[in-house]
Amino acid sequence: MSEDHAPRPIRVALSNDYEIALLGLAQMLASYPDQVHVVALTTEVAMTHDPDVILFDTFGRLFEDDPKLGKVVAENDALVIVYSWDDYPEEAARRAGAAGYVSKRASAQELVAAIVAIHDGHEPERVEDDGEAVMTWPGQALGLSQREAEMLTFIVRGLTNDEIGRRSYLSINTVKTYVRTAYAKIGARNRSEAVAWGIRHGFESTDDTGL
Repeated sequence: MSEDHAPRPIRVALSNDYEIALLGLAQMLASYPDQVHVVALTTEVAMTHDPDVILFDTFGRLFEDDPKLGKVVAENDALVIVYSWDDYPEEAARRAGAAGYVSKRASAQELVAAIVAIHDGHEPERVEDDGEAVMTWPGQALGLSQREAEMLTFIVRGLTNDEIGRRSYLSINTVKTYVRTAYAKIGARNRSEAVAWGIRHGFESTDDTGL
C-alpha cells in the first residue's frame, strides 16, 4: 500500500502536561473523524494505545531544555509532531527528533491536513501568520491570554520571574507584566494565591522530567 493511500483514520495520541489543555486540542480534532482518530490524551511519556502519530503540544513548556520531548521521541515508535507557538521554534523541535512541526496559528482543518501530510511523508503547507490563533488553552474562558496562562503554569511549577525570563527569552519586565495582568484576571494578590488558584484550576503539571 502506498504512503498516499495509507489507512485512515490516522491514530493520534495527544501529549501535554495538562489534561485541560489536551481536552481543548481533542475538541479541535473531533470534527475530522474520517482523517484522524484520537486514541489517547496523555501526560505520560510512553504511549499505550499504539498511535501512528503523537501530537506534542508545547503549552507550558520551554524549548531551551525540554527533556520530555526527547523522551517521547526516544520511547515511542510513532511519529512525533510538535504543535507550538513560534517561541518554541521548529529548529529546537527538529533537534529533539520531531518528525514535523505545526504552528498554533493553524486552524483545526489546517492542523488535520498537516498531521495527514507528515504521516504520509510530505511537508505540510505553511500556515500564514494572520495574527489570529484558534487553539484553546487553560484559563481562556476566564480571559487569560496564552502568555498569561503559561506564566501561571511556570509559577505553579515554582519558577521565579528571573528563571521564567531566562528560559523563555523574555525580559524580566515583560514577564512581570504578564504575571501582573494574570494576577488581576484571577483575583490573586500574591504568588501564594496564584499557585493555589492554579492548582484548583488544572495548572499543576504532571510532568516529572523537568522543564
